[in-house]
Amino acid sequence: MSRIGRMPIAIPAGVTVDIAENNHVTVKGPKGTLEKSLPVEMEIDHQGEVIEIKRPNDLKRNKALHGLTRSLLANMVKGVTDGYEKKLEVNGVGFRVAKQGKKLVMNLGFSHQVEMEDPEGVESKVEGNVITVSGIDKEKVGQFAAKIRDKKRPEPYKGKGIKYADEVIRRKVGKAGKK
Repeated sequence: MSRIGRMPIAIPAGVTVDIAENNHVTVKGPKGTLEKSLPVEMEIDHQGEVIEIKRPNDLKRNKALHGLTRSLLANMVKGVTDGYEKKLEVNGVGFRVAKQGKKLVMNLGFSHQVEMEDPEGVESKVEGNVITVSGIDKEKVGQFAAKIRDKKRPEPYKGKGIKYADEVIRRKVGKAGKK
């Protein structure tokens, strides 16, 4: 059995989970509503305050989908109760970030400003040189944070660029001088 797949998912108070045909799951909670079509092969067993995922047989594909289905469903439940957030730091001389309405405006050392609009269901905030991306859908939050980071990845010599707050940049030694 999959260690992750067989763990039950506890449903907190104030959250409702509806499972329609073809494993189309709708999760409603205090922060919003999420919908997703999960793999049809898996059997989702909803009993009271606990959800369990069962697989029909031990084929390799079903073993892989077992843990995936459980993780996706657990992420949906956590998203509508607590939400997700990613923090990014902007490091570098002259690198600035500002928020204009729904747009994130960044000066990253290019000849032009880089503008990014918040996707639906995701919100970004700027405090000094820290960008906070938050929302209820883990996939959308992570994807938008990755797109922001891709605009100017951190370089290994001075560490300039946009990095995740918990990311450690492996630094390299610069050129050695003549003796």
